[in-house]
Amino acid sequence: MSSPSPLLFEPLTIAAVTLPNRVAISPMDQYSAIDGIPTTYHLVHYGKFAMGGAGSVFVEATGISEEGRITNGCPGLYNAEQVAAFRPITDFIKQQRSVPAVQIGHGGRKASTQRPWEGGGPVTEAEIARGDRLWKPLGPSEDALAEGWLLPKMMDDADLKRTRQDFADAAERALEAGFEIVEIHMAHGYLLQSFLSPLSNRRNDGYGGDRAGRMRFPLEVAEAVRAVWPKDKPLFVRISSVDGIDGGWEMDDSVALAHELKARGVDVIDCSSGGNSPKGATNANLARGPGYQAPFAERIKREVGIQTMAVGLIREPDLAERILQEGRADLIAIGRQALVDPFWALHAAQHFDIDPDFEKWPHQYAWWLEKWDKGLRRTAREQAAE
Repeated sequence: MSSPSPLLFEPLTIAAVTLPNRVAISPMDQYSAIDGIPTTYHLVHYGKFAMGGAGSVFVEATGISEEGRITNGCPGLYNAEQVAAFRPITDFIKQQRSVPAVQIGHGGRKASTQRPWEGGGPVTEAEIARGDRLWKPLGPSEDALAEGWLLPKMMDDADLKRTRQDFADAAERALEAGFEIVEIHMAHGYLLQSFLSPLSNRRNDGYGGDRAGRMRFPLEVAEAVRAVWPKDKPLFVRISSVDGIDGGWEMDDSVALAHELKARGVDVIDCSSGGNSPKGATNANLARGPGYQAPFAERIKREVGIQTMAVGLIREPDLAERILQEGRADLIAIGRQALVDPFWALHAAQHFDIDPDFEKWPHQYAWWLEKWDKGLRRTAREQAAE
């Protein structure tokens, strides 16, 4: 697909924040923080995506509390030291003309687990011997994720109140740390999504039962965050549009949830899926192919009238552009493809022939690359003339 002005590179203003283009780097856990504190690794990791031309860069799932982290290696926003460590990262992202964003969440019954390269299950004696902690996770019910996983504590009123406040406090710290966008994590089997799904929420009080009861706590969290997050800054929510498991959360449920989130001031729904099983963050039961989750974003955008972000095997610029041109989503989230090619956005601009002189590249690179490109073209012409 060729276009003189591809939508992928049109600015998008949400609230009072303008993204220079529609490419977002999806939050991807790195499990490399120390005591919840991001390190130089994170500065380089996220900085390269901003240098690579993405309009916004989402920092991985960041714990609202120490026990809310998924693993001992996950970052947090529950103390001042973490805020200070994030500040150079957000400053650098802004210097590169990108918008820093952070996903805040609670691991729920998936918390206190190993890093994936350690096995991905519950923390074992081997990790504890190396200095990791083991803690009791929280959940809507006393149901483990799967056999052999930690049994969560069923959250009582005090747990619910404290966790709501932890989300609000984390959002305030995100603002102090320099983030321009906050995304609440309501997906992939973590705490808030486990309240939503009938597969994991077996409560019989006001926070369980029918869909309205199961949505109650996640919506209270959205209200608490929106109350402290400035109105002129965007609030995103990532959802698992479907569980992908019989008897689980379905698209009709997601549409209803999106209506309620919109009414509470949420600006964008980030449409992922799955996770309510031990198979990983997203659900392997879903048929996967290029753009396989875009229909979720399309339906919510159409039926709810809210902006959406599409994610999931969107590897090629033409597919990303087509999703936008067809009005199926407003933003395109690039995940693992950005790990392979951190400069995906800049390469996409060249693919559409809208940056022949490397003007979108960091100027420290551009002057080198412009000379390099001219030399390559000259050599090609000389060889063709022989």
